[in-house]
Parts: sequence; C-alpha cells; structure tokens
Amino acid sequence: MLERMAANNFQLVEQKPLVEVDDLRVRFVSRDLDVQVVNGVSFKLNEGKVLCLLGESGSGKSVTMRALMRLMPSHAELRGNISIDGNDMLSVPARKLRKLRGRLVSMVFQEPMTALDPVFTVGNQIAESVAYHDGVSAKAARARALELLELVQVPSAARRLDAYPHELSGGLRQRVMIALALACRPKLLLADEPTTALDATVQIQILLLLRKLQEELGMATIFVTHDLGVACEVADDVAVMYAGRFVEHGPITEVMDRPSHPYTEGLLRSTVHGSTRGKRLDPIPGTPPDLRDLPSGCAFAPRCSYVRESCGTSVPWPFQAGSDQHTARCFRLDPNEGWAATT
Repeated sequence: MLERMAANNFQLVEQKPLVEVDDLRVRFVSRDLDVQVVNGVSFKLNEGKVLCLLGESGSGKSVTMRALMRLMPSHAELRGNISIDGNDMLSVPARKLRKLRGRLVSMVFQEPMTALDPVFTVGNQIAESVAYHDGVSAKAARARALELLELVQVPSAARRLDAYPHELSGGLRQRVMIALALACRPKLLLADEPTTALDATVQIQILLLLRKLQEELGMATIFVTHDLGVACEVADDVAVMYAGRFVEHGPITEVMDRPSHPYTEGLLRSTVHGSTRGKRLDPIPGTPPDLRDLPSGCAFAPRCSYVRESCGTSVPWPFQAGSDQHTARCFRLDPNEGWAATT
C-alpha cells in the first residue's frame, strides 16, 4: 500500500509542468504608442515536449517568446504569471535573471547574423557563455565550444571555431546559433522561426537537427513558425495565435485533422500542398486587426464566414473542441449557442 502511494506521488511530481503561463499580457506604452500585443495567453508545457506557436506575422508569437525570458524593451508592460521550473520569471531580480538565461531557458533567434556579435569569432562567443555560466577555464570553455559545434554537425568544426559570423553561410550560422543556445544545457529551448531565412534543403536539415537534439537532451521546446508543414514536423502540441490570443490549442494531430476555429480552418485551406496542384487557393479574406484598436468581441469576426451578432459583443472563452487538451475560442463550440445544427 505504501509502495503504491509512493509510486503515485512520484508520478505526480514527474507530471508537474516545466513551464506554466497564466493570463500573460504584454502592452507597449510610449508617448505615441499604446498597443496590447499579447492578450491573456495561458498554457503549460512538460519536460521533453514541443509546443509550436502558429499564426500570421504580427499575431504575438515572438513577443510571447521574448516575454518568457523577459527580453523586452523598457516601454513594455508585462502582467500575468510565468513560471519556469519553479522560477517566477516576472519577479526575479535582474542579477538572477542573467543566470537563468542560458542555463534554464535559452533562445535560437530568427536571424543569426544580427544575433551573433560580428567582431568576435563564433568559438569565442560560445566559450564566453560556457565560462560565464559554468565557471570553467578558458581552455575548458573552448573545448566545450568545439564539442557543441560537432554536436550540431558543423563540418570542420575545429576550423570553424575561429571563423567570424560573416564568414559562414546562413545554414552554418544557424547551427552556431543553436550551439550557443545549447551551451549550458537549458531545460527550455525557445526557437523563434529559426528556418525562415534558409533555403528548403537547409530548412529540413535544421528542423531534423533540432528535433533530434530535443529528443536526445530531453528539453522542452517552444517553436515559433507560420509554416504548417514545419509545425507538423516538429510539434507535439500546437497553439494557433491571432491578435495576441491562443484561438486554438491542442495536440498537433487533433488540431490539424479536426480544426475547430475558423482561423485555423482558413490557414489550412490557404496552405500549398500536393493536392492543391493546379487549383486556386482559398485565402482568408480581409487583413489582421490593428492591435491599437482591437474590436470588443472576437478579433477574427470581421474575416469570419460564420460570424453572428454575439461574436461582435464579447470575446469567446476557450471551449472544449475534442479531447480535454483541445480547446478553441469560438462561439460555435458553445453548447448554449445552438450553432451545431446550422453550421
């Protein structure tokens, strides 16, 4: 009996999420600007799992990622709760935050040419991070940098240690960026559209590499993209963002096979794939809303073919769309609305 209770308690500890975000809100305020960029994002992520944030440019994906590390400009206001491995990321002092960045949570940025320092070799940049967080000698840090370049499959890694970022191709710079992000074995890896600037062949290589490293190292990963193919390739769960909100969230197979929000349906219809050859695409009408002047109801209502009067008066709650883990913010899923028979 005691052994069974101990086993159950152990399972409960094991299942505690690594990342817990509750009602995250990000607002940019200045003399000429007042924009609510993220509007009440909530989610949990367990160790070893991959969450993909999917949506059009300007939907709040990258801002959500940067908020997790508190990498925000001075005019940004953050509200809500962000807990990573028990650390309250919105209240920890700056000194401790610098220690957590890189060791607990690290990021692969969208454009490595601007993220890497052009006046230092890539080996020095990786070694600097290792020396700072691990407190090892310069020689040991350089040896670790070489190991990391080999880990991310940089050819002639020993020679590339002394290369500057501008001397490397886009694919190699992205691999260096990944090596830098993995330098201190973080528990959470944030990847902000790391394949956007690469050609199709290199994109596939980087995606496979990230997935392989994530599985080998057991990291939780949040992956930002606007590419449905990328999401299907790397994700366990997917969150579709629109106007700073998660409008649909659930296991990747459920969301792709049974989309429950009109915006998710529109993204799938307007995506090029093998079966669309020779056919006209069905684009989503209209344009994304101005975040400076969001409508009082559902932000997607002006572009939605299912819109009703209630959509313009209040923001939908996340209704259950399939399994317990699959939700969508659409009044069509509200059993009290009676839409099922007419849509």
